[in-house]
Amino acid sequence: MKIAVFGDVHGNRFALEAVARDIEAHQPDAWVNLGDQLFGGADPAGAWHVQQQLEAQHGVLEVWGNTDERLGQPLAETTEKREMLEWLHGQLPEGAGAYLAALPTAVSLAGGAARRTRHGRDGRAWASDDRVRERLGDIGTARVVIMGHSHLEHVRQLGPITVVNAGAVSRQKDGSPLARWVLLEGGDGLWTVTFRRLPYDIDAAQWAQAHAHHGAKEAAQLRTGTSSK
Repeated sequence: MKIAVFGDVHGNRFALEAVARDIEAHQPDAWVNLGDQLFGGADPAGAWHVQQQLEAQHGVLEVWGNTDERLGQPLAETTEKREMLEWLHGQLPEGAGAYLAALPTAVSLAGGAARRTRHGRDGRAWASDDRVRERLGDIGTARVVIMGHSHLEHVRQLGPITVVNAGAVSRQKDGSPLARWVLLEGGDGLWTVTFRRLPYDIDAAQWAQAHAHHGAKEAAQLRTGTSSK
């Protein structure tokens, strides 16, 4: 069995299109989207359209991320990142935020689990094995757990459990702007993990520079693969 896992698209249509083409070339049996679909500035409306197409064509299993939850909440004076959210709501079709906020927090397939969590990190460092075991809690008979959120690829073995962070489609933090996704191959508790990295059209940064909220900052991260405070 082949399972394609991607996440942290962050509204980057250009990177998502490159990832989708690469995934389709591998002909996986299942697709999983780990969330944080639209909170970003490289054509988020286009990214929404592509993800809806992929869900319709391939039955993509989806979980929500923290920014997906934000998009489903009403805006108030104290709302964090309110200006960015107002811009996004102006870009996206009605109902997109509510759709994302209603997604599940985890999905299970082929004896494993995909969930949205930062369990693998303690600040800027990877958490200890004991800490990760504690945070995972009861995962039943799952032998592979796939995580998103940190924007950093990672894999470790904890006894019979393989813990994988799939990296991010967009908004890289490690100095490389390449888009990322993960291919799982195997079954019956025996899985191979392949990290995929792809170049994509720099027009993403140009789109962000011209149109996005704080477009210069967004464009700089897309070009360099490094986030700034």
